[in-house]
Amino acid sequence: MSKTADIVIIGGGVMGCATAYYLAKEGLKALVIEKSDIGGEASGSNGGGVRQSARNLKEMPLAMESIRMYESLHEELGMDVEYVQQGNLRLCTNDEELDVMSKSVENQKATGLHLEMLDRSQVLEINPYVGDKIIGASFCPTDGHVNPFLVTYGFYKKAQELGARFYTNEAVTEIRLQKGRVTAVITDKQVIETDLVMNAAGIAGRRISNMVGLDLPMKPVFSEALITEQFPPLFPQMIGHAKGLFYGRQTGHGSFFWGGFVGTEDYLYQKEQAGHSGKPLFHFIGPSIANSIIDFFPVLKNMNVIRMWSGLIAGMSDSIPVLGLTSEVPGFIFCTGFSGHGFGIGPVVGKLMSELILDCNPSIPIHDFCYGRFHKGADHECSCKKNAACTINSAICPNKRQWLKHI
Repeated sequence: MSKTADIVIIGGGVMGCATAYYLAKEGLKALVIEKSDIGGEASGSNGGGVRQSARNLKEMPLAMESIRMYESLHEELGMDVEYVQQGNLRLCTNDEELDVMSKSVENQKATGLHLEMLDRSQVLEINPYVGDKIIGASFCPTDGHVNPFLVTYGFYKKAQELGARFYTNEAVTEIRLQKGRVTAVITDKQVIETDLVMNAAGIAGRRISNMVGLDLPMKPVFSEALITEQFPPLFPQMIGHAKGLFYGRQTGHGSFFWGGFVGTEDYLYQKEQAGHSGKPLFHFIGPSIANSIIDFFPVLKNMNVIRMWSGLIAGMSDSIPVLGLTSEVPGFIFCTGFSGHGFGIGPVVGKLMSELILDCNPSIPIHDFCYGRFHKGADHECSCKKNAACTINSAICPNKRQWLKHI
């Protein structure tokens, strides 16, 4: 016998769990399907950076609002998420990097972001442990970092308490359509009847989109990260490199997290099949990250690496996510393709997706992230622009708030 759901969310990472929570707060109980464990993919293996700086300017309104949300997220979720707001240093080692970073800073400041360029002496005042190679940096004092495991778990638990359902270790195999509309989600264990599906599947987002006849210009980006042994507190800032060579922070428990990535289509991995996760088989970025850290922070040179892991990032062709509805498949919602910098905006994206689902009226416009940009150009008609979905084409808009009023 088939189950039914108001909405099925595919993906149990921070986006899926946050959306489920904000929907549940308003009375709409989502059913979340995760092929592994909650936060078992990118949401549980990233650096936990919460930044506005060095983002695509289209993401800036989301990033700024997310910062405000993180400041009180421990109260919202009823648990400490180890949020630290002590700034983000993006380090420069030569004049070319300084020049590029300076131009980027000016563009970002035009959005209202508090951000500045520092010379070496100013960097040392903030972080006295940087190596001799550092000649300057950008600094955003309102950036920070958080424990990604706790944030994802916190949204999951609160959503569950409010009635959301979660099925883990279960894979979606098909999305059923009838006359072009979503009618059901089929997994390897069950059939779930629904008229609304949200694709929050991360690196699997392209495959999920293909199930309804849509495609995304998404490619895997290979990433590695490492964690060190515990160390006395040194510095609280989130650290990055001007060219994205590496990023990292010291955790609340004393260990250092460092990560980095490189785009490749030729990585070696095991195909997804029985007994294999599809994750890469070997490490080749980690040692390079470690060597860079020794140059940038010599004080850490004798630390032991405890663990190293690798994974794949859902990289979009324009490096910004795909969010919202599409007129091509009514009932299908995009929330994927965050290109390695989505966790920091997880809370606000979850809230905006819930607003879209309930009212077709997200409090921050998301039309810059719509699917149509890949097929209709910059002037595409977006189904998510304020109430356009309701007023232009009512068949697209879920109108779940109206539905809730009649149950």
